[in-house]
Amino acid sequence: MVCALRAIWERVRDDRVLLILLAAFVILQIAKPASVGELFARIDRHTILTLAGLLMLTRAIDQSGFLDWLAQRLLRAFRTERRLALLMVTFAAALSTLLTNDVALFAVVPLAQSLARIAPVRIERLIIFLALAVNAGSSLTPLGNPQNLFLWQHSGMGFGAYVVMMTPVTLALMAMLLVVCAFAFDSRALHFQRQGPRHDVRWPLLWIALALFAVFVTLADHGFAAWAFAGVAVVLLAVRRNAVLGIDWLLLAIFVLMFVVLRGVAGLTEVRAVLGHFDFSNGPMAYGGAAVLSQFISNVPAAILLAEYSQNWPALALGVAVGGFGLAVGSLANLIALRMAKSDRIWWHFHYLSVPFYLVALLVGYVALKWV
Repeated sequence: MVCALRAIWERVRDDRVLLILLAAFVILQIAKPASVGELFARIDRHTILTLAGLLMLTRAIDQSGFLDWLAQRLLRAFRTERRLALLMVTFAAALSTLLTNDVALFAVVPLAQSLARIAPVRIERLIIFLALAVNAGSSLTPLGNPQNLFLWQHSGMGFGAYVVMMTPVTLALMAMLLVVCAFAFDSRALHFQRQGPRHDVRWPLLWIALALFAVFVTLADHGFAAWAFAGVAVVLLAVRRNAVLGIDWLLLAIFVLMFVVLRGVAGLTEVRAVLGHFDFSNGPMAYGGAAVLSQFISNVPAAILLAEYSQNWPALALGVAVGGFGLAVGSLANLIALRMAKSDRIWWHFHYLSVPFYLVALLVGYVALKWV
């Protein structure tokens, strides 16, 4: 028991994001104490249960050996690093338009890691581009991310009208990203470092995981995340226990603290008083406010908070779309991707690329605002 607690403490101690959130939580509780009930009310249980279920499913798929098998075939078809990177970025962006940005990441990041196990792919750089890709791609549809779904439901727009509204900025962001990606990866040929598994795919485990994945996403999208999570946990405990027990529990803790801390900050009287001085009914102000506020409290809370001050839905939608870039906290998808990379250096490398991209995207979004 003591050894287990020591191991947990060592992991917590080495996780800077978790330590920062814990410190912010303590400061917030001192400045404005909240009851246990109020703290629990801030947690988006649907998101946490969905995240936990996805962690289990992607771990099961990874343990089936299928991703290594697929990685080999991709490397045979796309023999240069640039072509492979462009394919992965495009695939991630397309997937995020329908399955949300976090679900898309859980599909493509493990695949990218499988590629890196058998060929000299610059995995950290690729994961950074995948994070940016799902932020760009998910901006297109109401299904792409939580803030889009929230704004779409409150705006009263039709699904098609929302997609038409977001098409120019999405295409512009993707064009920018693909150009940068083409320069970031060269045309050197990729050679196998080792022969990966050929016949050791655990097909029964894969089919079970894929079937559970389809049912899970359907149930979660219809508001039954708790039942979906419970079903996945029970089945996987029976067929592959480590897929449940071995997930990244600290990532779940980080997301819980993100909701508690960021929603606590957003609800501060001082924060609301400051926001009350701005006229967010004005398009550029609503756009700029959403884009900038997302950098500090993430784009989902920013959309929810600013919707109380503005009904300029196009400006808010464009603002939180752009706000997903820049600082890692701008989008929860960024945090998922960077955590899955399991590297300390990637956090710095991400910001070297994401912050300049955010500054250019700010201008792109502002131009797009003139057309909606």
